[in-house]
Amino acid sequence: MKLQPDKSDVQTLTAHGPGWVAINNEKVEGSIVVGSRGERFEWDCTSFDQIGAEHFAQLAALGAELIIFGSGKRIRFPQAAWLQPLMAKRTGVETMDTPAACRTYNILAGEGRHVVAALLVEPPDGAG
Repeated sequence: MKLQPDKSDVQTLTAHGPGWVAINNEKVEGSIVVGSRGERFEWDCTSFDQIGAEHFAQLAALGAELIIFGSGKRIRFPQAAWLQPLMAKRTGVETMDTPAACRTYNILAGEGRHVVAALLVEPPDGAG
């Protein structure tokens, strides 16, 4: 009995490392938003300290059922006030470190869910 398709048509996070992630094997340096319905754009932040309410308002406009926030090398939670636009649209938000967010996005996107991964990709240690 076949339980999963051979190939998914959604964007897949295929690898990650210090300062980068790969989307369908294309290496992307810097923070990025990627979605199961083709959403993909640079996310204007290189550290957790640069993230603010405007970043989450931008995510709310995407209309996803779930936002997976990859908070970088370690788990850090956004301020509750930043999530108000998402809560108003009844959009779920899960926070985890970026490597875990990549894995979780792939699972949910592969199930056909409308999910968006907002990934904080921090520069490698020692990089400017």
